[in-house]
Amino acid sequence: MNAPLSNAPLIPQANWQASLELVFSARNNKTVLTKNLHKGPLMVQKPFYPESANVCHVYLLHPPGGVVQGDQLKIDLTVKPQAHALVTTPAAGKFYRSDDKFASLTQTLRVEDSASLEWLPQETLLFNDSKVHLKTQVSLAASARFIGWEMLCLGRKASAEPYTSGHCRQHFEVWRDDQPLFIERCQIEGQSLLLKEKWGMDHWPLTATLIATHCDTAQLNAVQDLLTELTIKGHMSVTLKQDLLICRFLGEQAEHARGCFIEIWKLIRPTVMNHEIDIPRIWNT
Repeated sequence: MNAPLSNAPLIPQANWQASLELVFSARNNKTVLTKNLHKGPLMVQKPFYPESANVCHVYLLHPPGGVVQGDQLKIDLTVKPQAHALVTTPAAGKFYRSDDKFASLTQTLRVEDSASLEWLPQETLLFNDSKVHLKTQVSLAASARFIGWEMLCLGRKASAEPYTSGHCRQHFEVWRDDQPLFIERCQIEGQSLLLKEKWGMDHWPLTATLIATHCDTAQLNAVQDLLTELTIKGHMSVTLKQDLLICRFLGEQAEHARGCFIEIWKLIRPTVMNHEIDIPRIWNT
């Protein structure tokens, strides 16, 4: 028997070939968005400076609100020396069902010497029957600082639309001076053992990863202590590999993962980024 189709219709339109190129540079003790080049429906709002002139907040926008079969989105982001950027999104990214063509999202993030990037998007939601290629590659200079996360939600449990059919190829890589720090490559298919078995996702529809550089055992112990205080609706783990803090989450809803990750970000940001906590305003809406 065929799996039930998502309520989200296939939209007959030309495929979007959208791209966004951003460059953040330090100018007179201020981080400035010196390049903002976009093609198609992928763009940013004006830069915001809610905490100080040297930390630039931007929100990535995809006005269509969702990605359909054959769409190709590319984001190329560079943070120049001494600059500091915080990038987030106002809503989840949605990939709708596909008959045959794959949609793709490729994100290339470069952080140069003594620069900092906080990459904090909301979750990516895969509708049942979607076909998706996702790739995020982070390239760090030796002294660059980075905190970033990715959250992947399979299906829409609240709408009784589980992820029973579809295909996702996901890459998440962090490199420093052309040497690999973290490489994760995952292939997800509806009804696969990966989704069901305890060595995989154990029927949890949400998987998420947080990465932070310039951490040590003090941050590891602090995060472990924090996890004992949080109400975690799912499973969470944290480990340290050299100076890379790696946090994993398995659960039912993105809001649970996001809540835990924000608490971890608030805890480690003063040490990793040398800045106190300043919650992006868009998270409060």
